[in-house]
Amino acid sequence: MGAGQYDTQVDLHKRQSGQDAAGQPVQTWVVAAAGVWADVRHLSGLEAIKAGADTSTTRGSVRVRWRTGIDAGMRVVSGSTTYEIKAVLPNRRGGYIDLACEAVNVRT
Repeated sequence: MGAGQYDTQVDLHKRQSGQDAAGQPVQTWVVAAAGVWADVRHLSGLEAIKAGADTSTTRGSVRVRWRTGIDAGMRVVSGSTTYEIKAVLPNRRGGYIDLACEAVNVRT
Protein backbone atom coordinates (compact mmCIF):
# COMPACT_ATOMS: atom_id res chain seq x y z
CA MET A 1 0.00 0.00 0.00
CA GLY A 2 1.41 3.36 -1.03
CA ALA A 3 2.04 6.14 1.47
CA GLY A 4 -0.76 8.23 -0.09
CA GLN A 5 -3.37 5.71 1.03
CA TYR A 6 -2.64 6.51 4.69
CA ASP A 7 -4.52 9.81 4.77
CA THR A 8 -5.79 10.12 8.36
CA GLN A 9 -3.82 10.65 11.54
CA VAL A 10 -5.05 8.64 14.52
CA ASP A 11 -3.93 8.06 18.08
CA LEU A 12 -3.65 4.60 19.63
CA HIS A 13 -4.67 4.40 23.29
CA LYS A 14 -4.10 1.65 25.86
CA ARG A 15 -5.52 1.04 29.32
CA GLN A 16 -3.43 1.86 32.33
CA SER A 17 -4.16 0.80 35.89
CA GLY A 18 -3.70 3.23 38.72
CA GLN A 19 -5.21 4.52 41.94
CA ASP A 20 -7.33 7.56 42.68
CA ALA A 21 -6.76 9.97 45.58
CA ALA A 22 -8.64 7.61 47.94
CA GLY A 23 -6.43 4.67 46.95
CA GLN A 24 -9.15 2.96 44.90
CA PRO A 25 -8.10 1.18 41.70
CA VAL A 26 -9.02 3.02 38.49
CA GLN A 27 -8.56 2.33 34.79
CA THR A 28 -7.52 5.23 32.57
CA TRP A 29 -6.59 5.58 28.90
CA VAL A 30 -3.13 6.78 27.91
CA VAL A 31 -1.73 7.53 24.48
CA ALA A 32 0.42 4.62 23.28
CA ALA A 33 1.19 6.20 19.88
CA ALA A 34 0.19 9.65 18.61
CA GLY A 35 -0.16 10.87 15.04
CA VAL A 36 -0.09 7.44 13.40
CA TRP A 37 -0.97 7.65 9.70
CA ALA A 38 -3.86 5.32 8.88
CA ASP A 39 -6.43 4.34 6.27
CA VAL A 40 -9.83 4.45 8.05
CA ARG A 41 -12.72 2.72 6.33
CA HIS A 42 -16.30 2.39 7.53
CA LEU A 43 -17.72 -1.02 6.67
CA SER A 44 -21.23 -0.90 8.11
CA GLY A 45 -23.51 0.98 10.44
CA LEU A 46 -26.54 0.24 12.59
CA GLU A 47 -28.94 2.41 14.55
CA ALA A 48 -31.14 1.05 17.32
CA ILE A 49 -32.81 1.97 20.57
CA LYS A 50 -31.18 0.26 23.55
CA ALA A 51 -32.22 0.90 27.13
CA GLY A 52 -34.30 3.88 26.00
CA ALA A 53 -31.44 5.67 24.24
CA ASP A 54 -30.71 6.03 20.54
CA THR A 55 -27.55 4.08 19.78
CA SER A 56 -25.50 4.03 16.60
CA THR A 57 -22.82 1.43 15.97
CA THR A 58 -20.23 1.85 13.24
CA ARG A 59 -17.97 -1.01 12.23
CA GLY A 60 -14.79 -0.22 10.42
CA SER A 61 -11.26 -1.13 9.55
CA VAL A 62 -8.21 0.92 10.38
CA ARG A 63 -5.04 0.01 8.47
CA VAL A 64 -1.69 1.17 9.84
CA ARG A 65 1.87 0.39 8.86
CA TRP A 66 3.41 -2.66 10.51
CA ARG A 67 4.20 -2.10 14.19
CA THR A 68 4.27 -4.18 17.35
CA GLY A 69 2.41 -3.62 20.61
CA ILE A 70 -1.16 -3.31 19.31
CA ASP A 71 -3.79 -5.60 20.84
CA ALA A 72 -7.57 -5.99 21.04
CA GLY A 73 -7.75 -4.23 24.41
CA MET A 74 -6.70 -0.91 22.88
CA ARG A 75 -8.64 1.78 21.04
CA VAL A 76 -8.16 4.12 18.08
CA VAL A 77 -9.10 7.80 18.29
CA SER A 78 -9.74 9.53 14.97
CA GLY A 79 -10.91 13.11 15.41
CA SER A 80 -13.99 13.00 17.64
CA THR A 81 -14.61 9.28 17.06
CA THR A 82 -13.28 6.57 19.35
CA TYR A 83 -13.10 3.02 17.99
CA GLU A 84 -12.67 -0.05 20.17
CA ILE A 85 -10.23 -2.50 18.59
CA LYS A 86 -12.02 -5.86 18.32
CA ALA A 87 -9.32 -7.80 16.41
CA VAL A 88 -5.78 -7.26 15.15
CA LEU A 89 -5.13 -8.75 11.71
CA PRO A 90 -1.40 -8.50 10.88
CA ASN A 91 0.04 -8.89 7.38
CA ARG A 92 3.84 -8.86 7.68
CA ARG A 93 4.39 -9.51 3.99
CA GLY A 94 2.25 -6.49 3.13
CA GLY A 95 3.88 -4.36 5.81
CA TYR A 96 0.60 -3.38 7.48
CA ILE A 97 -1.88 -4.27 10.22
CA ASP A 98 -5.66 -4.13 9.84
CA LEU A 99 -7.57 -3.29 13.01
CA ALA A 100 -11.19 -4.47 13.04
CA CYS A 101 -12.93 -1.76 15.05
CA GLU A 102 -16.32 -0.69 16.35
CA ALA A 103 -17.53 2.73 17.49
CA VAL A 104 -20.67 2.97 19.64
CA ASN A 105 -22.33 6.35 20.13
CA VAL A 106 -25.24 6.81 22.54
CA ARG A 107 -27.54 9.80 22.13
CA THR A 108 -29.85 10.57 25.03
